[in-house]
Amino acid sequence: MTVKVYTTPICPYCATLKKFLKDNNVEFEEIDASQDEEIQNTLIEKTGKMTVPVINIDDEWIQGFNRNKLVELLDLKI
Repeated sequence: MTVKVYTTPICPYCATLKKFLKDNNVEFEEIDASQDEEIQNTLIEKTGKMTVPVINIDDEWIQGFNRNKLVELLDLKI
């Protein structure tokens, strides 16, 4: 399973998402979207918005910290 988290340094929801993933032992790659226009354009294309966090799990894009969806897609036992 490939998990990528798109964040910005000042985003409090990004910090919450990363803590949730770490607390549940989910390995992920963090990508800073704040300085890269190509990444920003990709996020808009995939989610229709330019807000973070965005998480990509095996090519499924989730905008925001949607705990229930993450539990389902990551098959977490919470």
